Amino acid sequence: MTLLHYIQSQLSLPERSILKTIELLNEDCTIPFIARYRKEMTGNLDEVQIGQIVKLKTAFEELEKRREAILKAIAEQDALTPQLQEKIAKATTLTALEDLYLPFKKKRKTKASVARENGLEPLAKIIMKQQHQDVEHAAQRFVKGEVASIEKALEGARYIIAEWINENEYVRNKIRRLYQRKATITTKAVKAKKDDDTAQKYKQYFDWSESLHRTPSHRLLAMLRAENEGVIKLKVEVDTEEALHIIDGMIIKTDVTSCTDQIFIAIEDAYKRLLSPAIVNEVMNEAKAKADATAISVFADNLKQLLLGAPLGQKRVLAIDPGFVSGCKVVCLDEQGDLLHNENIYPHPPQRETAQAGKKIRSLVNAYKIQAIAIGNGTASRETEFFVKKIQFDCDLQVFVVNEAGASVYSASKIARAEFPNYDVTVRGAVSIGRRLKDPLAELVKIDPKAIGVGQYQHDVDQTKLKEELDTVVMSCVNAVGVNVNTASSALLSYVSGIGVNLAENIVNYRSEHGKIESRNSLKEVPRLGPKAFQQAAAFLRITDAKHPLDNSTVHPESYHIVEKMAKDVKLSVEELIGNKAVLNNIQLEKYCTETIGLPTLNDIVKELEKPGVDPRKAAKLFEFDPNVKTIADVKVGMSLPGIVNNITNFGCFVDIGIKESGLVHISKLANEFISDVNAVVKLHQHVVVTVVEVDEARKRIQLSMID
Repeated sequence: MTLLHYIQSQLSLPERSILKTIELLNEDCTIPFIARYRKEMTGNLDEVQIGQIVKLKTAFEELEKRREAILKAIAEQDALTPQLQEKIAKATTLTALEDLYLPFKKKRKTKASVARENGLEPLAKIIMKQQHQDVEHAAQRFVKGEVASIEKALEGARYIIAEWINENEYVRNKIRRLYQRKATITTKAVKAKKDDDTAQKYKQYFDWSESLHRTPSHRLLAMLRAENEGVIKLKVEVDTEEALHIIDGMIIKTDVTSCTDQIFIAIEDAYKRLLSPAIVNEVMNEAKAKADATAISVFADNLKQLLLGAPLGQKRVLAIDPGFVSGCKVVCLDEQGDLLHNENIYPHPPQRETAQAGKKIRSLVNAYKIQAIAIGNGTASRETEFFVKKIQFDCDLQVFVVNEAGASVYSASKIARAEFPNYDVTVRGAVSIGRRLKDPLAELVKIDPKAIGVGQYQHDVDQTKLKEELDTVVMSCVNAVGVNVNTASSALLSYVSGIGVNLAENIVNYRSEHGKIESRNSLKEVPRLGPKAFQQAAAFLRITDAKHPLDNSTVHPESYHIVEKMAKDVKLSVEELIGNKAVLNNIQLEKYCTETIGLPTLNDIVKELEKPGVDPRKAAKLFEFDPNVKTIADVKVGMSLPGIVNNITNFGCFVDIGIKESGLVHISKLANEFISDVNAVVKLHQHVVVTVVEVDEARKRIQLSMID
């Protein structure tokens, strides 16, 4: 089996597209670069399709690595027959490979190995032939040494037979399919934990049973977490009689004799002691992997929406990290997000220096020509919002409430310490809140995506796969928006196609030593930024006010000559051609096609020339919560409230209604019709109107509905 055949067996994509994508990946091209600038080679595959090829390529390489290791291990035992080698070569999954390797795998001391040491394997073979009429007579001659009786001889032989049955790939496949189709997952509460307050969130699983293959990802992950915390005991099983009947049908070959009686006993032992525990582990690992994949996908979708959140842009911002006892940390930022001023105010209890704080905010707004105010959505957020909106400013100011999830993680991070070595964590946290309003993407890339808190059970899933997926999402978003090479942080630059952490630091250091980077071409002067890195990165890096007008566009430098030829043909300069829709719409693109550049790329170029350097994200919008709802005590059933979607899961979405506790809109309450995908109805940060269905003040839970 080749890599091409492996990918084609799982993706319906043209052979040429797959082969060209693999070729580009082997040349260390990135997904964003391939999707954007190699459309002709791949047949216009998008980032999702290319990402799927990357994952399958990795899986195939892991499969091949394991195949080679197994072949080597069996060959070293002089047990590799042509038939077995052919089976191993045709295996398409790791499970199939492991089944074939199982009989040859080195084992610790087992009941079967002890029986073999006692010379009972010949007796096991006699029994398995199922032809001997007097098995006890056959066993008599094996009674010697450690084997003290006929029963001990038969018992040892059964252990060997049980191991053979367990290692039979056909038997394992049959039982595996039975579990995959009919396994039931059952949970029971641990009595000692049942009444604990911390266990109440798992109450529905105190006595629960359902089909394993129909269990949704969030429920399976919740059960596994409850089991890990010792709250419940979990069991996965199928009907034992059905399983034994399947094995009987595969092993028993004759009418019941004294031999088959022994085999029946061995089959039951093999199933209960060896097969069932192993297959349960397998199907649970498989179910967990699927649940992880679903949860990771949800997290990735949410993260993408969050990163591509609407930016306010380059405006002067006053940011407030609100608090009660410790006061509110206030910072003033310039258009680039640099810190101009910081101090504390105490408008809330216990100090209640409201008038003094109001005068201070007004003074700062005037002194630093503030254009917008950002307030973190943590403790005292609503109170601070009400306080700020009562201040009589000399100009119109927009006041935004900003999601501060992960700000504390950033403020204590190495990146934050490097940016603000002379300030404490409270100042850094307030700066992060202000910068998030200005540009969510540029600020959030500095934080471990897991700390942002958008998703479900992110700490329970495979952390390696989660990181890989989230890094891919961040890279996709950064390159979709583009990066100003002269103002971007090293954290943001590191996600640019072809750059990475080391080159990002080199670019920042080069800026510090040489000043503003004037052109894309001068990027080649950055230490260690070679031809490959330049090819991958150049078009995603923007240079404002550059000498060449295309340096602030998504047009790749390798295509500049095409734009220059277009401009020459219509007797305009490149500057005059940019933005001239009337001329651009009349250009006959076919005449500019080459062996490597076709209509897909040319259409992208024209689209970019119409509006060069335009940020694909929407502009930030103001939002007003209900001023009468300040705590969960103010929330009443039947209320209609404005809210912002702040998290999306498979079972519904969470909505911020302006208080500490977000409310849940269950998937069944999202629309009048049946919904299978929450993202089909709502998006992160979407402004919605919800109706309060239920309020559980003791458990701090609010149930909402979006059904008209």
